[in-house]
Amino acid sequence: MDSWNEMLATRPVKEFMTMRLMGARRLASLLVAIPLAATPLFGQELSDGSRFISNPILNIDSADSSPAENRDAEFRAINAEVDLLERQLSLVKRVVRFASPSIVHIEASKASQPGPGFAASKIQEAGAGVVVTMGEANYVLTNRHVINQAQLDAIKLSLSDGRMFHPERVWADPSTDIAVLLLPQAEGIVPARIGDSNRVDIGEFVLAVGSPFGLSHSVSYGIISAKGRRNLELGAREIEIQDFFQTDAASNPGNSGGPLLNLRGEVIGINTAIASNSGGNEGIGFSIPIKMASLVAEHLVQHGKLPRAYLGVQLDGTFNSDKAKQLGMMAPKGALIKAVKPESPAAKAGLQHGDVVLEFDGTTVENDGHLLQTAGLTPVNREVDVIILRDRQTYRVQVTLSEYPN
Repeated sequence: MDSWNEMLATRPVKEFMTMRLMGARRLASLLVAIPLAATPLFGQELSDGSRFISNPILNIDSADSSPAENRDAEFRAINAEVDLLERQLSLVKRVVRFASPSIVHIEASKASQPGPGFAASKIQEAGAGVVVTMGEANYVLTNRHVINQAQLDAIKLSLSDGRMFHPERVWADPSTDIAVLLLPQAEGIVPARIGDSNRVDIGEFVLAVGSPFGLSHSVSYGIISAKGRRNLELGAREIEIQDFFQTDAASNPGNSGGPLLNLRGEVIGINTAIASNSGGNEGIGFSIPIKMASLVAEHLVQHGKLPRAYLGVQLDGTFNSDKAKQLGMMAPKGALIKAVKPESPAAKAGLQHGDVVLEFDGTTVENDGHLLQTAGLTPVNREVDVIILRDRQTYRVQVTLSEYPN
């Protein structure tokens, strides 16, 4: 480059803004490139061939200025940059305003389980939920552990406009920690916009909304740190079907059941758990993808329970690189079948010990936990295509799933 002007004309404005605002916490990196005409940071050439600095926004020259004038110019320059930053960050404020009417603060009063010789007492559980519509009714989608063991009249649902309701009915599933609460008919109930959690990528910015420590409609921000977290030991270990997003958006007790939002204001997850040694936020939170949560909610409302589909295989949890190489694979992708149960859907379809399930109903299988979760949430009696690896060759078979035996 022959000059700074030429360099700046060919590099995005975002690159220089981000470097200056690096200390303004992660939110500063939300800045997006704006299609502005490139404006030189260094001004006109003087008659003697030298150059002096010129402010590109205010056009205030620093040559031959008094200290007071320089200070005023610097103050105006700072204000101009802050205005630009606030215009970019106003997106976050708009997302919060857009989503708030659909977010519910939940308080549940429960009876404690005292030990021998102790009197029973009441405990208060605080959490959050999100309004969804199914059919012609409005429901609140939340976590089961928020309202578990609470009576209907002991559950308070508070909207952002101050109205409070008790649910008319509750459905819950322990295997996914999903609960659905039927709202009374009322005017002005605003359902949430639902996003496509299948399209969420690692690194996307997200907002977590909840009621940490009872502080309703609290908002934190972060990114998607990982996807497909499974085999986590959570609470009473009742949550068997796991496929969590991991996020570093601050989560604390009380965030449970609240929505995880993308920057369009769409719900992409239900905040469920944190990994913490102290019980508070340590930068690791887990959210149920909204596609999975919505599917479970629909089953609960339609059938009163979550019908679990049954494949009938025992999988090898020690499937590693060495075993993969023996099977002619470069990496341990998929789920290795250790045994097939007699008379099961898998047996009827011809699946065998040693088969590796690579794809199930159009979904690439990552590991054994992924296959169990995907098969378990597939509609009962549905025929699905399964792609397997057997003797270093791939085959496609059709399996008709039955309902999981009691």
